[in-house]
Amino acid sequence: MKIKKPVLGVIALARSTFDVPFAEEVAEKAWKNLSALDAELIGSRQLSFDAEAVKENIERFKAEELDLLLILQVTFTDAVMTTQLAKTVKAPVLIWSFPENRAGDRLRLNSLCGANLAGHALGKADTPFDYLHQPADHPEANQKILSLTKASSVVKMLAETRLGVIGEHPDGFDTCVYDQEALKNWCGVTVERHKLSDFLQQAATVPESQTEQAYRRVDREVTNLAEMEQEPLRKSMSVYAALKALSEKYSYQGLAVRCWPEFFTELGCAACGAMSMMNEDQIVCGCEADLFGVLTTLILQWLGEAPAFMADLVDISSKDNTGVFWHCGLAPVSMADPEGEVKATVHTNRKKPFLYEFTLKPGRVTFARISQSKNKLKMVIGGGEMVRAPMSYTGTSGVVQFDISVDQVLENIMHECLEHHYSLSYGEHKATLRRLADLLNIPVLEIS
Repeated sequence: MKIKKPVLGVIALARSTFDVPFAEEVAEKAWKNLSALDAELIGSRQLSFDAEAVKENIERFKAEELDLLLILQVTFTDAVMTTQLAKTVKAPVLIWSFPENRAGDRLRLNSLCGANLAGHALGKADTPFDYLHQPADHPEANQKILSLTKASSVVKMLAETRLGVIGEHPDGFDTCVYDQEALKNWCGVTVERHKLSDFLQQAATVPESQTEQAYRRVDREVTNLAEMEQEPLRKSMSVYAALKALSEKYSYQGLAVRCWPEFFTELGCAACGAMSMMNEDQIVCGCEADLFGVLTTLILQWLGEAPAFMADLVDISSKDNTGVFWHCGLAPVSMADPEGEVKATVHTNRKKPFLYEFTLKPGRVTFARISQSKNKLKMVIGGGEMVRAPMSYTGTSGVVQFDISVDQVLENIMHECLEHHYSLSYGEHKATLRRLADLLNIPVLEIS
């Protein structure tokens, strides 16, 4: 599932007592700017001066499934048209007002005041909205609009999302607790549970032809597959095939898996490498049956349009303001540093294959978590720069230089009692995550 091309409903509001030719010029510039977006624009390029003109646009908007209702507050107007639009069109609302020169002459638009008046009215009507105050041809305007449309699309996608959980989270891992019904009521995600024993049995009976296909794939990715103990290695391949089959059978976008100790003690292999392969396939898999970790990773995968990664923050250094995000061998191989080696390895503690081992590539990263800390849902957001560095620990890991003091990052994490898993994606996605939190009606906690 990928974010679809967004659909925007656009309407330009104005009053005829202001400078209409100038207002038309501003509106046309805004439409030209919007035309550069990879989006479908629904609406009229003409200024709407009265309720009748607005009504005509409303009928067009109602016939579409909009990702955003964009109200161009070109001149001052009263709030009647805005409240009517927001009341009848089912889409997130963005009001765009426009600066004008302080030339000592007449106030030609008074756009900002109109947006202020409209915002107050929407607040009294308990209608959420966002705003933008930029020139009609400003590139940052499109960035914010695109961010909002992505957030709106994610909300719709969540309502269609199906996730599977294999087994129960380990004892003492309260970070992985979830309420299936509450999640469904909050954002529409459907969760289905599967017994771990049933899955292990399915993995043990995967045909050799399927494990051979997975084996050949990994052999192309790593430099040392022949060095691994072959019997448990093949079992890891069967885990991948079983995970893939389960996701296809039930149309899951992600799986939260109890990865230890039973995969080692009963099947005789590690699940990590198989889950890494699933992540590379963009069917999110996460350890320790952490459903909210999987859900956050899926969201970041959508926003980044590339595989994402769920990891622990395992070390910090005040000397260079860095921290290490690590997990046994779960990262998708496309995240590997192209200047480093990608190897197969065994689990550090259990000494069984199959895990990937590599350092993460340099680049801008966003990390996030839909958190239940202190028994309240919130969107945890952070960012930094993944830097090229020697391998910190066995498995898959990367060194991040944070946007703020790493000591403050740790203080935020511990003070807020956050979970130990964070989802990580390449790119800058904080603005979209903030808007997604608004649409989902949860607060934002920025830890970096």
